[in-house]
Amino acid sequence: MKKYHPYHLVEPSPWPIIGSYAALFLTIGSILYFHYTHTTILISGFIITTLIMIVWWRDTIRESSFQGLHTTKVQTGLKQGMILFISSEVLFFFSFFWAFFHSSLAPTTEIGASWPPEGISPLNPIAIPLLNTIVLLSSGITVTWTHHSLITSQKNEALISLTWTILLGIFFTSLQALEYHDSSFTITDSIYGSTFFVATGFHGLHVLIGTTFLSICWLRINKNHFTNTHHIGFETSAWYWHFVDVVWLFLYTCIYWWGS
Repeated sequence: MKKYHPYHLVEPSPWPIIGSYAALFLTIGSILYFHYTHTTILISGFIITTLIMIVWWRDTIRESSFQGLHTTKVQTGLKQGMILFISSEVLFFFSFFWAFFHSSLAPTTEIGASWPPEGISPLNPIAIPLLNTIVLLSSGITVTWTHHSLITSQKNEALISLTWTILLGIFFTSLQALEYHDSSFTITDSIYGSTFFVATGFHGLHVLIGTTFLSICWLRINKNHFTNTHHIGFETSAWYWHFVDVVWLFLYTCIYWWGS
């Protein structure tokens, strides 16, 4: 049937309904785990959700790379969707910074009327946190190098630079895990521990997600899925990675440096 419009009308798919049930299992499983330490439904929901993500995005890649359904108009819609998603993530982290400054600018008597609270030994901001800042900023440079290589049709350079970006992301996560292991306080140590580990922990989760995005992009570059004019999968992943970089700069400045 001939099309007379630039839009992509997707074929009927089982993944949305299955994915919604998987998300429901994940939510119920989380509640059961927090209250009763039952893990069966939680693990099942996590596995099914992961599988749905894989097969759904596999179909999206097929629509883009092999069926040619991602026209300029469709690409514009996808970019707008990613911008809205990153905007929601900005607000997500804004809530953590709000909690941090609400507690740190006017510390209550229960925590010694001081920040950091009495008995808390904050991490040295010029040790691992500074190294992680250098690592993440370096990864921002290498991912930009990858983007430039794609635009100029230099596949080998794109693969090399993206490999460096992925390795730097893994190194960042390793350093953060070491930092958590050696920390003298935990998430249960007053509002300081709660705000610190929730904010930096969710950022670490975003680094892991971004590293996964870029790893998939590495495979797609290797399989020639991208051209110099059509590489929206990588472009949106790079936006996400730069967003993660910017959030870390605020975390380092506010929580690690000023908050200590």
